[in-house]
Amino acid sequence: MSARELLVAGELLLLLAQKALYWPGRKTLVIADIHFGKAASFRAQGIPVPRGTTTQNLLALDELMAAHEVQHIVFLGDFLHARAAHASATLARMLAWRRRHPALVLTLVRGNHDRHAGDPAASLGIEMVDEPCTLAPFSFCHHPDLDTPGYALAGHIHPVLVLATRFESLRLPCFVVGAKRMILPSFGAFTGGYSIAPEAGDRIFVTSGDAIHFVR
Repeated sequence: MSARELLVAGELLLLLAQKALYWPGRKTLVIADIHFGKAASFRAQGIPVPRGTTTQNLLALDELMAAHEVQHIVFLGDFLHARAAHASATLARMLAWRRRHPALVLTLVRGNHDRHAGDPAASLGIEMVDEPCTLAPFSFCHHPDLDTPGYALAGHIHPVLVLATRFESLRLPCFVVGAKRMILPSFGAFTGGYSIAPEAGDRIFVTSGDAIHFVR
């Protein structure tokens, strides 16, 4: 199952195996923690890491838009990783992608990395907002612990769940669905994850990349 339907705050949402959320009623794709330019930031500090993560992120967005009718993408913070993400090569790839989707509405809810990195180039045509940004019944946030007027959709944590046997373990990105907020997994390539301890009442859906599984 590459998607899991959930009724949240009276609205149908799809948890997608590609670590994103789709709101069919608004034709809106919700993305947390894409961290464009993270690999470039590491290389700028002399740390050898793989290239191509920006292209990988953009291709992943294209795949989701090919599978779902998307008019609006909301980024839940940490769009850029650091100031080094403003590198000309990174921006050129992002601009080329934007020119292929000129009618697409893009909104970025500023996260902690965005405050350090600075806003993306104006030529990308992204609406910049501070958290929480409410489009009833949801409040789009970066941090999951805010007091919000609507049901909170947030990122920041990069949640993963460790599934272990006596002999081996797996760390899988997950959606954490609570009574008042949902934490999305990090969408970006090369972003890592934080092992979470679910709170009482949380439902956990892990993704293998190809399928979504309810684990508790």
